[in-house]
Amino acid sequence: MTVDKKIIRTIKVICLLFFLLILYLTYFEFFEKDRILTSSYNQRLNAEEANVLRGNILDRNGEVLAKSQIKGGTQERIYPYGSLYSHIIGYDSKVYGKSLLEAKFNKYLSNSYDAHAIMDITAKIGGQEPAGANMTLTLDHDLQTRAEKLMRNLKGAVVVMDPRTGEILAMVSKPDFNPNNSKLDAKWNTLIESSDAPFMPRATQGLYPPGSTFKVVISAAALDNNLSDMTLTDKGSVTIDGKEFRNAGGKAYGDLDLKKALAVSSNTYFSTLGKNLGFDRLKSAALAFGLEKGIPFDLPLSQSSFPYKDMSQTDMASVGIGQGKILVTPLQMAMITSGIANDGVIMKPLLVKKVQTVSGITLLEERPSQLYKAISPETAAAVRDMMIGVVQGGTGKNAALKGVQVAGKTGTAQNESTKDGKGKEHAWFIGFAPADNPVVAVAVVAEYSGKSGGELCAPIARKLMSAWLEAQGK
Repeated sequence: MTVDKKIIRTIKVICLLFFLLILYLTYFEFFEKDRILTSSYNQRLNAEEANVLRGNILDRNGEVLAKSQIKGGTQERIYPYGSLYSHIIGYDSKVYGKSLLEAKFNKYLSNSYDAHAIMDITAKIGGQEPAGANMTLTLDHDLQTRAEKLMRNLKGAVVVMDPRTGEILAMVSKPDFNPNNSKLDAKWNTLIESSDAPFMPRATQGLYPPGSTFKVVISAAALDNNLSDMTLTDKGSVTIDGKEFRNAGGKAYGDLDLKKALAVSSNTYFSTLGKNLGFDRLKSAALAFGLEKGIPFDLPLSQSSFPYKDMSQTDMASVGIGQGKILVTPLQMAMITSGIANDGVIMKPLLVKKVQTVSGITLLEERPSQLYKAISPETAAAVRDMMIGVVQGGTGKNAALKGVQVAGKTGTAQNESTKDGKGKEHAWFIGFAPADNPVVAVAVVAEYSGKSGGELCAPIARKLMSAWLEAQGK
């Protein structure tokens, strides 16, 4: 090989290496940078953050939910309300890293985002030390406190939303944990080893069979597919393709139409309706309300699922009563409820309302926006009227409010612990108020309670709706 050829080959190798380097740097900039910057293992970032007072996190009214202070020359993150926001704000630990909002919005809170120079300038106005931006959430502290007290002795979750805007007003998952560093350090091993999974944000990542709350989706599908006039004589049970479907307690309700069947939550009626709707229409209804779809949100979410590729008649009947393979998060059920309340439109769920520098410059602001058009206003109104009947004279009587019309649906969902007759069903309730002009929607689930949704969850929803209506002067 001549010297010239060797030089040319060497140049080609150098050019190739240079090209690969440019390719890697481009990939890093677009796909890896944010992950590295927010990684709890990034010690350089941790060192830089030590020189910046981390921003506050506040509720919608300015109540401080997380703050930082310098103690003994070391910055410490303080959560004034202990475990109350642990599944929303998360934790900020030098040992265990960051989670949830503390992790997702770290670049703003720690003054380490792309416009770092601008942040430094605004933070030092008036001789202030460098400080991270402050975050304002959509949550209401008083309502959050109320929700936590109502769920304190239960496992499960509650989500309260404004159906008109998608704003999360309260969101509680139980059990929870105290994110303050001293408590977190002392109990870390116990927490990660606990069978109760206290680190699991059940409201956003817990997946449950929806049980009879899903009958509102089935009712909407019946209305949209000319099956709403179906009548049936309920004898307490029905056998579909060799499988028996029974009402709770084996009750027989006699002659039923769709409205009365929803009010009494007849499994006999809705399993038959599910079979009559068939695979394509069941799947279409589930997807229209957001199952199998990603939801843009400020916290990590589990995706609610309708995993069927094909369905037997018993599969269709099971889905008709909210059983089978379908799984939903409490947030998903709150969104479904809000969609019915909001004339068929499901709004994008909002948690972080605004991010501002200490000098008042707005870096991020979220505004309400439509996510899905699930059903028509006419169908939504018809389902709403049937849900009013559930509360006025059906299984949801415990959600009724004096002087305010409430729409709701109870649910009792079988799970892996009830197949052997152990009586550990999940209890559900979804609802909204006032029914004629909804401003609040609620979803409540209590895990393995062995009680009905009407007995256990409806009173919780009632108290939360009442508290919010009272706070709004309604």
